Amino acid sequence: MNETYRTILGLRAIREFQDRPLEQEDLDAVLEAARWTGSAKNLQNWAMIVVRDRDQIERVAACGNGTGPLVAAPVTLVLVQEPGAYELDTGRMAQNIMLAADSLGMATCPITLHQDGDAARVLGLPPGWRCRYAVALGYPDPTARPKNFGGRKPIEEITHQESFGG
Repeated sequence: MNETYRTILGLRAIREFQDRPLEQEDLDAVLEAARWTGSAKNLQNWAMIVVRDRDQIERVAACGNGTGPLVAAPVTLVLVQEPGAYELDTGRMAQNIMLAADSLGMATCPITLHQDGDAARVLGLPPGWRCRYAVALGYPDPTARPKNFGGRKPIEEITHQESFGG
């Protein structure tokens, strides 16, 4: 098993972070990995907002449920879709962010902003632009107790052949 495959299988959402700012070099590397995410027709119709201001992070966090990791992390990366963008592309970008951060010793947690209209107002988005997802980003807290990871369903339970149930 190669290192990339091990990283993919081992990636976990981390909800507890060290109380220290991100090194600019580390943040830049994660943003570069996000920039290189593939997209439908290579439209790259997305943007990212880097949020470090604690008050602004709190306002963004208020736009979703279960957003504690945003408040705990030193940086929130808000993923923004242009009008007509595919949500799948935003998800691909989030996964690139998470894998890049993990490979550089950082931790991440993806977050849904359930009140995306509120998020658009908080972030000052242009009309028609949407913000549904954010990623908490920081260095993992080494003193945090490991969480019990629940594993995965058996492959036979989630895989179908030729049609659902087939």
